[in-house]
Amino acid sequence: MTDAAIDYAAVFQAMPGMVALLTPQLVFADTNEEFLRMAGRSREQVVGRYLFDVFPDNPNDPHADGMRNLAASLRRVLETGERDAMALQRYDVESAEQSGEWEERYWSPVNTAVLGPDGEAVLLVHRVEEVTELIRARGGSDGSRTRVLEADLYARAKELQEVNERLRQAHAREREVALALQQALLPAPTPVGHHRVAVRYQPAVDALNVCGDWYDLVDLPGEQLGVAVGDVVGHGLAAACVMGQLRSALSAASRVADGPAQALEVLGLYARSVAGAETTTAVSTLIDWASGSITYSSAGHPPPALVRADEVEFLDAATDPPLGARPEHVRRPQARTEFADGDTLVLYTDGLIERRGEDIDAGLARLAGSLADHRGAEPEALADAVLAELLAPGGTTDDTALVIVRL
Repeated sequence: MTDAAIDYAAVFQAMPGMVALLTPQLVFADTNEEFLRMAGRSREQVVGRYLFDVFPDNPNDPHADGMRNLAASLRRVLETGERDAMALQRYDVESAEQSGEWEERYWSPVNTAVLGPDGEAVLLVHRVEEVTELIRARGGSDGSRTRVLEADLYARAKELQEVNERLRQAHAREREVALALQQALLPAPTPVGHHRVAVRYQPAVDALNVCGDWYDLVDLPGEQLGVAVGDVVGHGLAAACVMGQLRSALSAASRVADGPAQALEVLGLYARSVAGAETTTAVSTLIDWASGSITYSSAGHPPPALVRADEVEFLDAATDPPLGARPEHVRRPQARTEFADGDTLVLYTDGLIERRGEDIDAGLARLAGSLADHRGAEPEALADAVLAELLAPGGTTDDTALVIVRL
């Protein structure tokens, strides 16, 4: 059977479990029949209405927290795009027959995002297992056993929630320490000689996904400037430490190496002795104003963009695997291109262009379009425009470094 022959609306309605579709504003877009049956609601009472207007917390229970827990889960899914399976929830429901009477219910929800072409959530799939009858059945005919089992399950669910909250707080503290360390290790975004340069670092919204990216600018003799960016695979405080070591090593190598390729070769050899540096990506460039040229080499990193008067060119003629990807040392490739006065060189990390479930070419095309639209802007304004257009308003799940140099 082909996709065209499948009536997916009918499939959705016939699904045996409770499933609802929510907008990012948490308004019911649709539900299947089982959801309505188990919730004791009609379609008119649900579709088009705000989730927590339909299912508020029991006002008679001062400890009710189902609404708060569900709202937090849905926010996480919207922010990260990741599936979130919740712990067992007690979430009482007002009787459809008798206003003011609340039925004790137990739910096991799973929330998933449906992503649009831009990688942002356009719908939320809210799937619920109604386990009230299962809990009661486990108690048999003995009502006390039922109450004990219910209380035990509910207590365990609360314990899991408390553990998750402690982990969240610990991750938040680690994020603060890692960001502080990274800010101390990265060079300050101050003018480099007389060159017009803009740098940006945008941390990830997820506490676990920060501090793997770096940038570096090295003023060299003879009207030359070394510019590099890199991305450590790991995250958090450990990644910030590795990032600091690799950035410093590449900065030192760039001052004495015979070009970017040799600098990356030295960095690759050094990375073998640094735990957590495996498969780090980096790109190193050397801008020479005297000859009007850019020499570059990449270790598995997205290609720099050269914004010319009539096109945006990606410098991808010297790309090699990430650091430490080969078991033996091999010379890295190097390429050279010329530039004209007024051109702009842009280096960045993958957080700027990559989106979950999307081919990287789409992200590169999006970047090229933004750079072309703002090619006449000064580096500071260009950096702000690119970040505003390519990053989601609420932030991304990967950190982003961006360096822009007016040539």
